[in-house]
Amino acid sequence: MKIGLINGSPKGKESASESVLKAIKDLLLQENVVVSEYHFSKSQLNIENIEQFMDNECFVFAFPLYVDGIPSHLLHCLLQLETLAKAQPQKEIYVYALVNCGFYEGHQNALAIEMMKNWTVKAGLIWGQGIGVGAGGMLTMLKSVPLGQGPMKSLGKALTQFIDTIVNKASQDSIYVTANFPRLLYKFGGEMGWRKSAKANGLKRKDLFKGA
Repeated sequence: MKIGLINGSPKGKESASESVLKAIKDLLLQENVVVSEYHFSKSQLNIENIEQFMDNECFVFAFPLYVDGIPSHLLHCLLQLETLAKAQPQKEIYVYALVNCGFYEGHQNALAIEMMKNWTVKAGLIWGQGIGVGAGGMLTMLKSVPLGQGPMKSLGKALTQFIDTIVNKASQDSIYVTANFPRLLYKFGGEMGWRKSAKANGLKRKDLFKGA
């Protein structure tokens, strides 16, 4: 079975999408599958071997939530990919998506997952499942924490179900999770990050509230 992991983050490295795809890849490699990795960081598809790409039996997208939806550069890529998919109407490809956001609640990603589901149907592909991950700002900081433990407990459980759905080429309802970490502390950490960035750019704390 061939699975294509697609990083839809505009960031080069150290993105939350990259972190979660690494976890997915590690779990998939325990199964009898072949994994290929791609990064859609620009609005133009840049795939050296289109035939090899379209030979995948499953696409697993991971991307950040932008204004409750799909990042614009990734949307352009999806439109191009839709044309490629429609050129192979006999090819059954399952689509799975993991969307992360800076909001604490995983359900904040519901609209973006619904957009991916609608695109899948329009492209003539088969929708598998979506996962909405809240508190995505923590993912890059929790890379050393084992899945299923501590603040990664719920995500680990969700990814185990996700992998099972993928390797069986099945379709399931969406899953929404957040970090096993107090909301108040997550909010406090985010505010500290903004203040640190403001200071680094020569601003004071009160400047953050101007025009509010």
